[in-house]
Amino acid sequence: MKTLYKTLLSLVLVLSSGVLHAANPDPDTLKVALLPDENASELIKRNQPLRTYLEAALGKKVELVVTTDYSSMIEAMRFGRLDLAYFGPLSYVLAKSKSEIEPFAALVTGGKPTYRSVLIASTKSGVNGYADLKGKKVAYGDKASTSSHLIPKTVLARSGLLVGRDYAEHFVGAHDAVVMAVQNGHADAGGLSEKIWQHVQDRNMVDPSKVKVLGYSDEYPQYPWAMRSNLAPELKAKVRAAFVAIDDKEILKSFKADGFTAIDDHAYDVIREMGSLLGLDFAKM
Repeated sequence: MKTLYKTLLSLVLVLSSGVLHAANPDPDTLKVALLPDENASELIKRNQPLRTYLEAALGKKVELVVTTDYSSMIEAMRFGRLDLAYFGPLSYVLAKSKSEIEPFAALVTGGKPTYRSVLIASTKSGVNGYADLKGKKVAYGDKASTSSHLIPKTVLARSGLLVGRDYAEHFVGAHDAVVMAVQNGHADAGGLSEKIWQHVQDRNMVDPSKVKVLGYSDEYPQYPWAMRSNLAPELKAKVRAAFVAIDDKEILKSFKADGFTAIDDHAYDVIREMGSLLGLDFAKM
């Protein structure tokens, strides 16, 4: 009985701690989460210029955080353990459906705040167009990934191909893993971010004799930065201004961006529309 009491007391204290943190509108230290799409230690090391910049611009200490995956990042935001977070469009919509957050800045690359996905196929698969994917296996990244799941799946759905009915899906975790799965013959085709597809080509990580491009998606809103809605208005204004003003080449290089632009939640309605097309319930994902 005493053990049970202690366990319950500990749980209450943990929950209370989380609530208190979430309720603090002007914390001394801002917990800033980076998208967990690469090695955590490398991400934190590469983003030290961002930490230094934000500390100077906001007059606060900044702790960079990398969660284990998209889902744990969404949950951390939900329970107020993060103050700012860099999301993919889909992971932002998922987090928004479960927590009080708001986007405030999005990447700008090539002079625009949008990007697209690419669908690739094995040259040995006999797949020369989307229609040829019937009865085949398609590799996606993380289930909460926009460019390596939601967008390519939408492209196929709009082409009349539905997962389970027309093709099998296989989640491999990361964008570059999609390329490897297709190249190694573990999947007939796959979808990923065009930016990362270009990156693996530039680094000679893909054999062009084994992998080819099937097609590209439409343009969709770029990855957003979001913050807790219950931060102090003055702090939120400072955060927005600080990100839009970033022109440091080292900071922007880490994000492969030209800069950041102000953005709001309505920009991601198109992501919600894709979810409806695919019959997804974001609140349950």
